[in-house]
Amino acid sequence: MSLKKKAIAGVGWTAVQQFSTQLINFGTSIVLARLLQVEDFGLIGIILVFINLSKLFIESGLTQSLVRTSEISEADLKTVFTFTFLLSGLLYLILFLVAPFIARFYQKDILVQMIRVYGLTFVIGSLGSVQNTIMSKKLQFKKIMSISLPSLVLSSLVSIVLAYYDYGVWALVYGALTQTIIGTIQVLIRREWNPSFGFSKVHFQKHFSFGFKLTISGFLDVIFNNLIAIIMGKFYSPYQVGLFNRADSLKQFPVNVISNILNKTTYPLFAKIKDDHDKLKMVYSLLIKLVTLIIAPILILAIALSEPLFNVLFGVKWNNAVPYFQILCLNGILYPLHAYNLNVLKVKGRSDLFLKLEVYKKVIFLFIIVAGFFYGIFFLLWGTVLFSCIAFWINTYYTAKFIQYTALEQIIDIAPYILIAMSTGGIVFFLKFYLPITGNNLTELLIGGVLGFILYSVGILMTKKSELQNFYQLIFKK
Repeated sequence: MSLKKKAIAGVGWTAVQQFSTQLINFGTSIVLARLLQVEDFGLIGIILVFINLSKLFIESGLTQSLVRTSEISEADLKTVFTFTFLLSGLLYLILFLVAPFIARFYQKDILVQMIRVYGLTFVIGSLGSVQNTIMSKKLQFKKIMSISLPSLVLSSLVSIVLAYYDYGVWALVYGALTQTIIGTIQVLIRREWNPSFGFSKVHFQKHFSFGFKLTISGFLDVIFNNLIAIIMGKFYSPYQVGLFNRADSLKQFPVNVISNILNKTTYPLFAKIKDDHDKLKMVYSLLIKLVTLIIAPILILAIALSEPLFNVLFGVKWNNAVPYFQILCLNGILYPLHAYNLNVLKVKGRSDLFLKLEVYKKVIFLFIIVAGFFYGIFFLLWGTVLFSCIAFWINTYYTAKFIQYTALEQIIDIAPYILIAMSTGGIVFFLKFYLPITGNNLTELLIGGVLGFILYSVGILMTKKSELQNFYQLIFKK
């Protein structure tokens, strides 16, 4: 199978996986939002900061180094597997020991056991990290889907059943643990490589020299992306943290579906065409246009219809999350583009430049967070929007150098889609007050959504018809 056909098949299977995953997660979150308290989601939001930091080291840059390595040996696999497994054990031990101090910091005793139980997920998950990397490198996205979906379905059922029987926040903890256990078992059963321990200093240095910079970059990214949650967890109530997490998770639904589909399939593809700058630029230009074409109208329409959206999905007890959600949606429009720009550096093997950009961005973000601490939560949220714009310009710096695709060129390419989406959202928002749909949340949501889709589609067809044809020819023309 040609590279192009593999890429198309990869996009297809990844799309099925991501849509299915996000739909299951979305449906589960709707049920759990009605069964659990807002505070339960706030508690899980607090510990996820520390869990995600630990997982970052397990899902380290070493596995990404394996993806970009043309030929990987048995020594490569053994070395990365051994390091990952031992590191996971060490990190779990550290997390186990510091859990009481974290609980004391937030004045929530329940956090001790929550952290110790939830932390088992990254220890168990480390057993399948190399096998997952091999499947990704080989573009075996159908196989990845067949492994991930059953584990997700079972974990969702566990969470819902436990929530129904009043297990509270533990429904979320045990659900996550179930997903990891089932997923890892499947990976080990269907493995293409038999896990075995071994360590080569030479091979470790090869992958570590590339990977540790990505790991540090990711560490900084997780820290600073979760600074709001850290601050809110300490200085605000679990109720407010829960509102923020619900708003952020709903915003992430369309962002993750689209960006994960394209990011998972394009990174291996980018790695294969990394030396052809013209082709890399062409594929990347197509990517950012496609992601903006899809994400921009969804998020802007969600802003316009946010109140009936929350009422229908989660009930009135979540209405206070609406303003959080509206601001975060603005942040989400540019967010997927950040990763794609940085993927150019990854495939070029320039993790040093990747780290350099991350440091610059985090210093800027720190100033925004400190200022937000004095001016309140909404300043923090608006600060994320400002930072998203700044980060986009920073991330494009080396993209311009390596493939001659500047930030201004990218803005010019995506601006029409954003402007059409904003016009559509504005029309839908104001028409709500003149159409006989106000007062019925479901009717308002359905009519507003359909009207927005029609208006956006007409706008795109009138202004970007030739470009849509180019998309089709590039992807499907043999």
